[in-house]
Amino acid sequence: MQRSECSGGVQLRNRATGSNDQRTCTSSSTQMKHRTTVQRSKSSSLTSSPEAARRAHPRPSDKLNPKTINPFGEQPRAPTAFAAIYSQGGIPCRLVHGSVKHRLQWECPPEILPFDPLLITLAEGLRETKHPYTFVSKEGFRELLLVKGAPEKAIPLLPRLIPVLKAALVHSDDEVFERGLSALVQLSVVVGPSLNGHLKLLLTSLSKRLMDKRFKEPITSALQKLEQHGGSASLSIIKSKIPTYCSICC
Repeated sequence: MQRSECSGGVQLRNRATGSNDQRTCTSSSTQMKHRTTVQRSKSSSLTSSPEAARRAHPRPSDKLNPKTINPFGEQPRAPTAFAAIYSQGGIPCRLVHGSVKHRLQWECPPEILPFDPLLITLAEGLRETKHPYTFVSKEGFRELLLVKGAPEKAIPLLPRLIPVLKAALVHSDDEVFERGLSALVQLSVVVGPSLNGHLKLLLTSLSKRLMDKRFKEPITSALQKLEQHGGSASLSIIKSKIPTYCSICC
């Protein structure tokens, strides 16, 4: 019997009969077929996904636009005007974290600081919704109005200050509205009757919020303080916009 290799298996030559008996090498053939199948499967999986196909065959536009923005993804937000000014040192005070409560540390005595434009900038910060800007704007506005000579400094700024306060009063965020309402009362204490000429611009937003039971009490209290510090002339102005208001003199 003579053994010879062939493509498909092993041939055994029968010397006696001269005939050839071909026996297929089953294990070898099966392994070769398995490897071929695995390679085809890997090749198919690599090219089946769109991302893989795009890497394998890049489009001409990919070179021109190497990175695109997903319009449905979360986009980075630009800092607000107040946040930008604060981060650049434009607000001359910093937040000090205390063990019980926070406080502001002024870089210089607030008595010597000009109100223009600092008071307006702090009022704009009342619309902030993130810490520490919420605290800095609210507390800074309050402390600046407490300095000696505040009325003389604040009254000339009323035409520019009132629209900013109104923006806080019409804000959809409840906490922003509450800060704006508190700031309005603080301003009325300082400027007194000088605020009367601007009340109508502010009372419309207050009358709308009065329909919300949560704000009925704080708004009523604020109106009473506006009347108290604005004098008798303020009552007619308040009643013209909020007829249901009851005077503190009743």
